[in-house]
Amino acid sequence: MSGDDTRPVPCVGALVLHEGRLLLVRRGHEPGRGLWSVPGGRVEPGETAAQACAREVLEETGLVVEVGALVGTVERPSHEGTTYVIDDLACTVVGSAEATAGDDADEVRWVSRDELDALPLVDLLLETLDGWAVLDGMSES
Repeated sequence: MSGDDTRPVPCVGALVLHEGRLLLVRRGHEPGRGLWSVPGGRVEPGETAAQACAREVLEETGLVVEVGALVGTVERPSHEGTTYVIDDLACTVVGSAEATAGDDADEVRWVSRDELDALPLVDLLLETLDGWAVLDGMSES
């Protein structure tokens, strides 16, 4: 392996709350295929984290968002042997909140706190969101 193969991969996640519900996608590809997560993905060369976040939300859900503050950063091992460094950013929907699955998302939905607990989620998502107090703004059902 060369040094380039072990560099962290910059990624983003979108924390989109709307009317007390969190936007989630069911992943259609690895990592986490078949599991639910927030929309997101890799930051492309030349993009800022905010630009990547808005692009990923649009590609995966069809929604236009305004990207806000950094909520937190996590590191997760990739299936390629490197590490994803994921900046999770607060986002607000601009215009319609009607989401449609696209790109690598098999399904997209707005979920309540109770629904979140019942879904098969990617590793550590629930614990991370709880630790950052993101779940405090969600409705129970």
